[in-house]
Amino acid sequence: MEKMRIGVIGMGRVGLVTACSFAHLGFEVWGSDKDKERIKLLRRGEEPFFEPGLPDLLKEGVKSGRLHFATSNKELIENADVIFLCVGTPSREDGSADLSQVEEVAREIAESAKGEKLVVEKSTVPVKTAQWILRTINLYSGGDAKIEVASNPEFLREGKAIKDFLEPD
Repeated sequence: MEKMRIGVIGMGRVGLVTACSFAHLGFEVWGSDKDKERIKLLRRGEEPFFEPGLPDLLKEGVKSGRLHFATSNKELIENADVIFLCVGTPSREDGSADLSQVEEVAREIAESAKGEKLVVEKSTVPVKTAQWILRTINLYSGGDAKIEVASNPEFLREGKAIKDFLEPD
């Protein structure tokens, strides 16, 4: 049986920890980010921020060949079975979440996905965002994919993110 391939879009604190942890657990993982300099660092096995345990997991993943990085989401979307959305959702002036990055990625998934995919939103988002993502994907989809959307609330604490991911409460 072929092992599930995981894609993680957004290589910030949540996305990078998620990608490195899944690679550590033995999955083939592709991570993507628009920040080309960040991707260059990650491909060299260098972390862009400090998180205890992350340097070892990152180096292990890159060295093992289970962890790959890209600046484009297209290849990741085409090849992943499960796609985690870990993009920024900054607060607007009125306190609501800016979901423009989530919408941008949902449209990319709609345009590139083929076959069966599970999209997991892991960004900090309002209730019912998973339904909104699915509607967005269906609106822009060419109909070549069967996509389901799930929510995985983000619970990683800074400084304990690796432990929180690998040993959840």
